Amino acid sequence: MNKVVRIKDIAEKANVSTGTVDRVLHNRGRVAEDVRQRVLKIAEELNYKPNILARALVNNKIYHIAALIPDPAHDNYWQAPKAGIEKAEEELQQYGMRVTQFCFDPFNAESFVKEADKVASRSFDGILVAPVFYRQSLSYFSKWKRQGIPFVLFNTHIPNYEPLMYIGQDSYQSGFLAAKLLHYGSKEKGSFVVAHIEEDVANSSHLISKEQGFVDYFVTQELESKYHTIQIDVQSSAQQTITQQLDKLFKANPDIRGVFVTNSKAFVMADYLAQRKLQQVDLVGYDLIEENLAHLNTNRINFLINQNPKGQGYWGILGLADHLIFKKKNNPIKYLPLDIITKENLHYYIEADQ
Repeated sequence: MNKVVRIKDIAEKANVSTGTVDRVLHNRGRVAEDVRQRVLKIAEELNYKPNILARALVNNKIYHIAALIPDPAHDNYWQAPKAGIEKAEEELQQYGMRVTQFCFDPFNAESFVKEADKVASRSFDGILVAPVFYRQSLSYFSKWKRQGIPFVLFNTHIPNYEPLMYIGQDSYQSGFLAAKLLHYGSKEKGSFVVAHIEEDVANSSHLISKEQGFVDYFVTQELESKYHTIQIDVQSSAQQTITQQLDKLFKANPDIRGVFVTNSKAFVMADYLAQRKLQQVDLVGYDLIEENLAHLNTNRINFLINQNPKGQGYWGILGLADHLIFKKKNNPIKYLPLDIITKENLHYYIEADQ
């Protein structure tokens, strides 16, 4: 077994004090250049690896993190990232990590701004944010960048503002995958629908990426002559119910073979297809929420793409901890797997998340 090299071992071989070695290795205090070079050379020869965990434990510094996330009370999907954040905080408390949650209404941009202003008015060492409102997020990114505050994005990737890292799926590839799944299940010519349900699509870059990936699948496979893609934004309103909007869609396009729902609301489409007895229409959506699982188990939803929302929250906090506490270099992008969930393999994912 390899011997653990200590600062004391380096000091003895370099014929200097342990304090001198400590100053050299941690780049603090004044040390003569020839001594510094000798210590570094010996540390390399001995293959010295600092005990980062032990150093973090005795550091006694408190790291204050803000988590700017959608409120699960408005959309149950966000309960999983919230749980992931809390799990990470519990594991990292011994290293001084403290997380304050700022929850906003994911359907109200003003609510996001209100909570983001609260974050901006306080001093945080790092920020985790789900930037579901693209336009409203940008000014905060610029401000945090100027202030040198590391921020991690999850769920939605906005690369131009140089976050510390992004954690989530490749939205474009997940849309491409959804198209492939629907295509493989289709034997006849027809139309496929990309349905954005209860979303501000123009202000949601990840949804636009999913739609583009879906459309590009048929282009790259040279299937445009056989399959037509239709995009629809479905919003409940006083003027027209969701059912009325979908009735209009299916009446105008009787050749619809499949529907891709770009968020966690595949169950809304599944409810409609069951109500109208449209059994020939395949359905692909996202996320293992209860409403979707009920339809997956009755085959009204054919496939769910798991976005691992709990992992997004969990790894987001760990990414900030690696940067702030453990001084590790982060990969700028952590793409999570595109897991295809069916009725047959669902229980493996449910059990793994217990």
